[in-house]
Amino acid sequence: MLLVVDIGNSHTVLGLYEEGKLVGQWRVVTSNYRTGDELHILLAMLLQSIGIQPDRITGCCVSSVVPPLNGAIQHVSKRAFGIEALMVEPGIKTGIVLHCDNPKEVGADRIANAAGALEEHSGALVIIDFGTATTLDVMTENAEWLGGVIAPGVQLSGDSLFERCARLPRVDIVPPKSVIGRNTVTNIQAGLTYGYADMVDGLIVRIAEELGRTPKVIATGGLSRVIAGVARRIDEVDPLLTLKGLRAIYYRNTGKGT
Repeated sequence: MLLVVDIGNSHTVLGLYEEGKLVGQWRVVTSNYRTGDELHILLAMLLQSIGIQPDRITGCCVSSVVPPLNGAIQHVSKRAFGIEALMVEPGIKTGIVLHCDNPKEVGADRIANAAGALEEHSGALVIIDFGTATTLDVMTENAEWLGGVIAPGVQLSGDSLFERCARLPRVDIVPPKSVIGRNTVTNIQAGLTYGYADMVDGLIVRIAEELGRTPKVIATGGLSRVIAGVARRIDEVDPLLTLKGLRAIYYRNTGKGT
C-alpha cells in the first residue's frame, strides 16, 4: 500500500492507495511544532480508523511546503513503516519540464498538482489550487511548466479582514444570493467568493492571451468547489489532484505500483 502526504501551510492531506485505488483519505491541521512522536501516533490512529496495520505500508511519497516538518515525516516513515519516504524535491523524476528562472523555488505541492493533471488531461492546462495561497500553474501540451500566479488565499483574506478590521465579523465562505450584499456578512461573502471567482476568471483570460490558445482549467484545494460554483472559466474540480500527482511521482521514481 502507498501512503501519500501533502503537507500544506494550513492543512495536511493524506491518502492511502491500494493497487491504484484510494482506500483512505484524511485532512488534518498542520502544526509546525508537531514532533516525530506526535506524527507517529497520529498516523497510527488514522490507519487504525480504517483497520490498516502499519506493516502493510510499503511506499510513502511526500510533498511539503513546511520545511520544519520534513525531517519529522521522514523519521516517522522509517520508524513506523521501515521505509524511506520519497520527498518531492529537486532531482526526482516528475515528467515535468520546468521553464522558470529558478526551478528550486517551485513548491512541491505545485509540482504534485501538475503531475496529477498530466495523468488525466492533455493539451494546455491551467491548474488552480485554492489553498492558504491561491496558485495558478500554466502547463503546455508538452508537459512544460511555464510558471504561474500566486495570490493570497480566500480563507487567508477573510481571516485578515476579521483580524485587522475591528468591526468586521468572521464569516462562512459561501456565495450569497446576490453580488450586492444587503448586510455586512453578505458584503464580505460576496467579496470573498464572487471577487475571487472574477479574479481567477480574469487571470485565465490574460493567460490564454499570452499562450495564444484556450487552456483547460482544473481547480483543486479546500475551497475549489465554492469558487468554481460561481466562476465562469473553471472547467473541472478535482479535490484529489495533489494525491494523484504524488502517486504518479512515486510510480515514476520506483517503477512499481503499490
